[in-house]
Amino acid sequence: MISGAGIAGPALAHQLNARGWRTTVIERFPRRREEGQNVDIRRAAREVVRRMGIDAEVRAAGTGEIGTRFVTAQGRPAASFPVGEPGGTDGPTADLEILRGELSRILVEHTAETEYRFDSQIADVTDDGERVRTTLEDGTELESDVLVIAEGLHSRSRRFVTEVAVSDLGMYFAYVTIPRREDDDRWWNWQHATKRRSVHLRPDNLGTTRAILTFMSDLRGFEDLDRAGQLTILRRTFADVGGAAARILAEIDAGAPMYFSAVGQVQAPIWSRGRVTLLGDTAFCNATFGGAGTSLALIGGYVLAGELAGTPDIPGALAAYRRAMQPFIATAPEVREPVLRLANPSSALGIRALHALAALSAGPVGRAVGAVVGDRVSGIAGGADPLPDYPAAVNSPGVGGAARD
Repeated sequence: MISGAGIAGPALAHQLNARGWRTTVIERFPRRREEGQNVDIRRAAREVVRRMGIDAEVRAAGTGEIGTRFVTAQGRPAASFPVGEPGGTDGPTADLEILRGELSRILVEHTAETEYRFDSQIADVTDDGERVRTTLEDGTELESDVLVIAEGLHSRSRRFVTEVAVSDLGMYFAYVTIPRREDDDRWWNWQHATKRRSVHLRPDNLGTTRAILTFMSDLRGFEDLDRAGQLTILRRTFADVGGAAARILAEIDAGAPMYFSAVGQVQAPIWSRGRVTLLGDTAFCNATFGGAGTSLALIGGYVLAGELAGTPDIPGALAAYRRAMQPFIATAPEVREPVLRLANPSSALGIRALHALAALSAGPVGRAVGAVVGDRVSGIAGGADPLPDYPAAVNSPGVGGAARD
């Protein structure tokens, strides 16, 4: 049984189904969530997508983003980082960029044999060493050989494995979907503003434009405000910012879809307890939009399924899964509040210095250095630690009996 129908959960279900397991996915939202911004799939995760047999569909549903560009408030480019060649070194824009909702759709479509139970969430868990009994909030009880919690950064069920607080990194963001205009191009246009604010416009494949507003603050709790309160904060914060900010605020005023939250981080001290384990951002999240979450979710689903299918020793498989993930975890960019502050200057002078440094790094010398360190600072690498190869399923207890009432 898997709790969470985002990316990690369906990815795991796909790989377990392929190895003979029967899978049940529960999700607290009443439907599959189609919301979400651009996510990137890097290096080892690209190989996972290929092995899953969905590479062509993922590429066909890509956003079409051609690179990342720092721009001034007047829209003039200050530094440009074109997307790399397929299979090559990635920059800020990966070779494989897709909307989160599109990737979720593809994964769910390829797990037709999985039972999905929406509008359901975990109330209690009992592990007797042989089976896991999960009680849902409506009183339904499900039994399974293993319970995987893949609910994301703010998981409500992680407590059944470990108690760990989400670290607040002092940055807020608003994801907004706005109508596409004729002058919107295919670049990720990133505009820095003073006081550690930024404005982003990114293309998608659905005829709209994805906008992001970010700002840093010492005040906490804005993510808990209602939409009206959050909009008031955004208006006050971006009132004097030129460029695309006014357009984005006007669209929010007009009812554009918006997701507002704080940048968080979590590193669970343990990933498993008995037959219950954590997957994806629930176990490890270097930061919201930190460049690793989707890739680690895909890699984690592949590795966990391979370990579970290789032995009847469930706790042993879960321990092996965490060990196998460590090389990939180690390649995730290290995100700390000082790093976010450095990337978001407070003054006009700081912005000019950042743009000058970015322009230098985008030149021939910078590209040569980037070829050596590129993925290490922009996302999951895994080049030195290739994906493990797993044999055909040895342990398939789900055949004839998955999570059941």
